[in-house]
Amino acid sequence: MRAVKLLAGAAVVVAVVLRLGTGAVLDGVRAVSPGALVVALVIGAVTTAASAARWCLVARGTGLSIGFGSAVGDCYRAQFLNSVLPAGVLGDVHRAVDHGRRNGDLGRGVRAVVLERVAGQVVVVVVGVVVLLAVPSPVRGLLGGLGQVGLAAGAAGVVVLGLAAVPAIRRRLTPMAAATRDGLLTTRTGPGVLALSLVAMAGHLALLVVAAAVVGVRATPIDLLPLLILPLLAMGLPLNVGGWGPREATTAVSFGVAGLGAQTGLATAVAFGILALVSTLPGLGVLVLRRTVQRHAAASPKSPRFTFRARRPSVA
Repeated sequence: MRAVKLLAGAAVVVAVVLRLGTGAVLDGVRAVSPGALVVALVIGAVTTAASAARWCLVARGTGLSIGFGSAVGDCYRAQFLNSVLPAGVLGDVHRAVDHGRRNGDLGRGVRAVVLERVAGQVVVVVVGVVVLLAVPSPVRGLLGGLGQVGLAAGAAGVVVLGLAAVPAIRRRLTPMAAATRDGLLTTRTGPGVLALSLVAMAGHLALLVVAAAVVGVRATPIDLLPLLILPLLAMGLPLNVGGWGPREATTAVSFGVAGLGAQTGLATAVAFGILALVSTLPGLGVLVLRRTVQRHAAASPKSPRFTFRARRPSVA
């Protein structure tokens, strides 16, 4: 199944490039400036800190111990691995397993990361659909597809609720249900998770606006907002290769419908992909530093143990 998803994401990228040409890709690469890279690092720091704080809230709500500094380092490392590895989620898998093992509870560690990621995606979807419905834009004609997706999601939810009624399945779902209640739905965690998710979403949108600006799009952020919501929603789809795939397709389509040019949309998506990768580069530093520390700790000789024995008295 993972191979199918990767192939599907690669096929989307190839189809978009074949349809629009490599010129738009090169335009997106050439448009990235040193100043834009600095801005990407700053925005990445804000979004990573928000994601780390959200993870801390969810993890502590489920009974796990985690410090904010450690969470920031883990999130940076996970984002970098997500960007450079094919599946796009392997960094979060590593983060979940590593944190669970450090706390001696692998299942709870995995559930905390899953809930943290799902909470962020739910906020993106809800806010994104509200923006698309509330803000007048040329992409409103594309909402029919979103409606079909919503119906499919609702049907899937009904099926899940039906399965949850089966006693054997309900017993297996109990740990996740309890983690969801404690990590997301209490007054201590819920408002904070919502606010931090909005900050993270705003950071991603800001980086998309920067990408559009460096490509040369002359439009206000309000006019761009509906056009950029679609690629932001597409980024949550699992059919991608390191984040590339549906994002480029939806950006090209939304810009084409708005009259800005599909090639401009593809160039914007490419510029965003580069800026997003640069924003995760501190994660490479975290990865290298922690590997170096682990190797030195493993290679360092153990301190010698001295054994003192009482000297027997000599017999004359």
